[in-house]
Parts: sequence; C-alpha cells; structure tokens
Amino acid sequence: MGSNGQEHANGFHDGFHASGTAGKVITCKAAVVWGPEEPFVMEEVQVEPPQKMEVRLKILFTSICHTDLSAWKGLNEMQRVYPRILGHEAAGVVESVGEGVEDLKEGDHVVPIFNGECGECPHCRSHMTNLCARFRVDPFKSVMAGDGQPRFSVLDPATGKRRPVYHFLNTSTFAEFTVLDSACVVKINPAAPLQKMCLFSCGISTGVGAAWNCANVKEGSTVAIFGLGAVGLAVAEGARLRGASQIIGVDINSEKFGKGREMGITKFINPNDCDKPAHEVIREMTKGGADYSFECAGNLDVFREAFMSTHDGWGLTVILGIHPTPRLLPLHPMELFDGRRIVASVFGDFKGKSQLSDFVDKYMNGETKINLDGFITHEMPFTEINQAFQLLSEGKSLRCLLHL
Repeated sequence: MGSNGQEHANGFHDGFHASGTAGKVITCKAAVVWGPEEPFVMEEVQVEPPQKMEVRLKILFTSICHTDLSAWKGLNEMQRVYPRILGHEAAGVVESVGEGVEDLKEGDHVVPIFNGECGECPHCRSHMTNLCARFRVDPFKSVMAGDGQPRFSVLDPATGKRRPVYHFLNTSTFAEFTVLDSACVVKINPAAPLQKMCLFSCGISTGVGAAWNCANVKEGSTVAIFGLGAVGLAVAEGARLRGASQIIGVDINSEKFGKGREMGITKFINPNDCDKPAHEVIREMTKGGADYSFECAGNLDVFREAFMSTHDGWGLTVILGIHPTPRLLPLHPMELFDGRRIVASVFGDFKGKSQLSDFVDKYMNGETKINLDGFITHEMPFTEINQAFQLLSEGKSLRCLLHL
C-alpha cells in the first residue's frame, strides 16, 4: 500500500466497477477475536451485501482506541459476545449501498461513527443532544438494526458449517470490508488524507469536541486533564485552540509528558510523585482550582480527583473515560452544593452525520489547526494487529495506524 491515502482510495475506486462486487457476498480478511484477551486471528470471513438503509465499506485504514482494548479484555461481561470483529476508528470508501440510502454512493470517502445519527428521531431533531434514539453508541449491540442479524460469517472447522461473527459499536472496522447502518457513515471531503481522517471517527472528535461543544472552554481559563492517552491529548488540543491560559496534564506515566507538551499542556503532575492528592496540588497551582477538568482514564478514584480539582462555585468536570465496573460515583450529594458540576460527553457532543464533515473541512482549510500527525505514533500492516494492541496496552502508543 502506498503512503498516500488519497491514492489508495482512488486506486480502489478506479478498479472498483470492474470487480462487480455490489450485491454479492465478499470474502475478505478480518481480525476476529474468539474470547477475552485471546490473540486476534486473521480469518477469511464472508461479508453479506448491505440491506435496506445499510452501507458496505472498504476499510483502508483503522486505528486502535482504548475502548477496543477494554472490549478485547472483556472487562464488561455483558460485552462478551464471540466471535466478534472489534474496531471503530477508521476511514475508507463506500463499496455499495442498500435500498433507500440516498446520501451516500459507491466511491464516496467516508469515516464510520459509533454514535450514529438517523436525522429523523426526536433526539436527532433536538439541539440538546447528539444521541440518536436508534443508533446511539451501544457497546452491547452485536447485530444490525434492520433484521437483528450479523453480516459476517466464518467457517467453523469443527463442524464444517458457517457460523455468525458479531458486530461491535455499530462499526466493526478490523476487517477489509464491513457493513454499517447508513446512520453511522459520514461522507467527508475527498481531498482529505484518509490515513489521518480515521482519527475523526473517535479520538479527535471526542476530545476536541468535549473541550469545545461540551465544556465550551473559554480563553484565559484553566484546564486539568486526567489521563493523557489520545482522548486526553485531544482535549488539550481543543483547550489550546480555545486559548486556555493553563493546561495541566495528570498521568502516572511520566513518559507521556513529552508528547503532552507538543499538544499544548503547560504543566504536568504525576500523582505517584506527589506528597498530597493531585487535586490539592492543582488547587494550589491554580489559586483555587481549575475552571474545567476532564476525566479521561475511566477510573472512579481518578474521577473524584478530577472533580475535587475544580474551582468551587463554577468548576465543571467532563467525564470521557469508559467505566466498565458497576461501582457508583464516589461523591457525597452535598459536595455538589459547592457549585461544581459534572457532565459526561459522548463523541464530543458532535452530531456525526450533520456536523463531522464540517469539522473535517475546517481542518482541511486550516481554520482548525489540529496536530493530527502527533497522535499517530506507530504505523504497521493490518496483519500485525496483535503487536499494535500490545503497544497500546503497555502505554507505548497513542494511535497505531493499521494499513489494510
């Protein structure tokens, strides 16, 4: 595969019509997980044609998010549906569309989104939320919305029969071809480099959007970010672009601080190196507390530190981390009477279908100067997905870009 995602996409499109795959079952490679923490297996899977209001994509690039890592580990037993194709951060080209799909066509450059937008339900028509009544993010959903069946299957060597392979987060991008509900596919500028655009599927949109759309970070404000993975650093990018005067990064891995500086973080705290709780350190540094804090670690103890680090009277804590355990929030209700507020953000409060393409356009025309290159720390072939997961698990990568 060439290094230019545009050429790759066009190359696929140029030979696409002659392939005649529309309406037919496609056999392709997919990274299938068969159980919690079991190595991904490159399987020959069959991918059915898209049905009504569905789209089949050729995935060209996919990257790995901590949500994929949590699902692979099986941290929530209700998510343990196998065999399954994980992955939700990707970019590719439309191979074919099902009946009724009018906003997408063969050859369109697209990114899949785990938090869909049908455009018709009361939620989608409301400016108060970016959740969709039917296609919102659902980690427990493993089949298509139309008929309740998966579109993948694999040959079971034990029986000689085909068995279903289940979907993940409305997307399943760890495959050369995948089928999505059209509500979960966003057409983007064809000039945009697809190898970078996959970051808009999750990490960049989630973090930057949390700073812009959810918190509405103000110029000159102070921000504390707990957890400096890709989402936390995307929050830093969003805060930097909004003109925050002080951006404090908190992480127990000090090796992340160098990358954090590239993303605009001005001060760092490793709680393991402190003789007092991180929230007390932050209150001293900011003369009372941060205006905004962002919890990006998915840890309730970290969440409490984030909440307590904000300024009384107006501090806002935004929850972005995935919390798989059934533990409840470690707060006394009276602590909320100090004026501190808490909110959670899904996909950075972006409405995917109606707002994400504009976000991409602003990046392309230079209006939004996000350091996308800084987030892609590794690139490797799709077949090396197990190594990529190991890098993320060890905290050695932000985003590993897999070339399909």
